[in-house]
Amino acid sequence: MRTVRAREMWGYSALGRVSGCWRRGLGVSAAPKDSRFGTEARHQLQPRSSSKRLVPLGDQPFPGLLRPKNLSREELVDVLRAAVVDEKGPLVTLNKPQGLPVTGKPGELTLLSVLPELSQSLGVGERELQVVQAPGKETSGLVLLCSCPQTASHLQKFYIHSRRAQRPTATYCAVTDGIPATSEGKIQAPLKLEHIDGVNLVVPVKSPSRKDILEGVKRTSSHFRVVATGSGCALVQLQPLTVFPSQLQVHMVLQLCPVLGDHTYSARVGTVLGQRFLLPAESTKPSKQVLEEALLRRLRVSPSQAAQLPLHLHLHCLLLPGTRSRDTPMKLLAPLPPYFSRTLQCLGLLQQQSSLCS
Repeated sequence: MRTVRAREMWGYSALGRVSGCWRRGLGVSAAPKDSRFGTEARHQLQPRSSSKRLVPLGDQPFPGLLRPKNLSREELVDVLRAAVVDEKGPLVTLNKPQGLPVTGKPGELTLLSVLPELSQSLGVGERELQVVQAPGKETSGLVLLCSCPQTASHLQKFYIHSRRAQRPTATYCAVTDGIPATSEGKIQAPLKLEHIDGVNLVVPVKSPSRKDILEGVKRTSSHFRVVATGSGCALVQLQPLTVFPSQLQVHMVLQLCPVLGDHTYSARVGTVLGQRFLLPAESTKPSKQVLEEALLRRLRVSPSQAAQLPLHLHLHCLLLPGTRSRDTPMKLLAPLPPYFSRTLQCLGLLQQQSSLCS
């Protein structure tokens, strides 16, 4: 077990230790030399307090699902306190609920908007927490916060350098409607943001020109690996090598295997006589995901409940730089949400989740 004082870590005088495991609920371990995938999260998150807004396990088809629009600022701060996985020195890590936006318009309830109250509630000191890494609104999982600007800058440089070197630092777990044609591979696609019918959507671009690149088209890529399959679905590991809005969702649509609960991009996958094909992205409007009756029965949900199915995309593992440049990165792990685990159980994939980051 390795112990490193925070003063040695990035040179700041916050107390605490980094060892083989920070606390139950968040595993931190040395990453193997081949760090394409993380390690299994062995503990379930133990909330510090309960929230009446969180649905008890088993009472509804989507246990543990948060409805941020129904929360007050005080209630959201309580929920985020309960979601804190670990505090160490200037770093705070929490397991973000699905549906909570990180940023938004002025006046909207977001993670960023309640950081002052959360910082005060956690007693991190005079400096307010800032977001270092976080998944998008519809994605659950790890959020890395920091109260020290110098440490935050050091971490950001680590992530930027890793992307330039094509070294993945984040591992997501997803359940897909459909099974990828190959068990492992790399998805590459030029993407752009386009305003369609009043909504900003991510659209693939075929053979982009130099002008397209200058006007906002980005070449994106992600690793994927199929962990298990069942009932026409797959449990997939995804590792983005680039950063772009909704990148992983769009990449899986391009594989004709939309993420379960993707009510934005799944409509781009059409089916004729059991064969799937891509519909034109520019002319396909977002709509509620349509699932086959057999899959609805396996999930034990009605069509109306399926329209509320949360996105099954979870940021499960995040790398942290070592104390010195030559040190092996460490891993932060966050367990799956209860509704995600329930889906795996319904599909017969629960036993395979031990391979999520192997």
